[in-house]
Amino acid sequence: MAEDLKVRFSDKDLSEFKVLIEEKIEKAKSHLELLKSSYMNDGNNGTDDTSPTFKAFEEGSETMSKEANTQLAIRQEKFIRDLKNALLRIENKTYGVCRVTGKLINKERLKLVPHATLSIEAKNMQA
Repeated sequence: MAEDLKVRFSDKDLSEFKVLIEEKIEKAKSHLELLKSSYMNDGNNGTDDTSPTFKAFEEGSETMSKEANTQLAIRQEKFIRDLKNALLRIENKTYGVCRVTGKLINKERLKLVPHATLSIEAKNMQA
């Protein structure tokens, strides 16, 4: 049977993707914790006795760093949510089916982007 004529992935394929996604969720959660701890850190590096100009620069830099880490944390939370949604699609056996074309998404694409809901064909149609 041709790959794009299948309606869904086999249970064996779905199990393999489930393992991959669960591993990615664990790594993503770990990365999120690092981001959260870095922007919640008070950042006191013992610079109380340095010049006022340097201290102001350092505080500005610290604020920018916290904002960047906050943005990264928000993206990481979305990534985790997308991966968990992919697990739900595995459970209801709709994982890997393009939401636009209804065809199966290429396995290699799903290995690289396991939370994908669009095939390359559908992505290109959006552009």
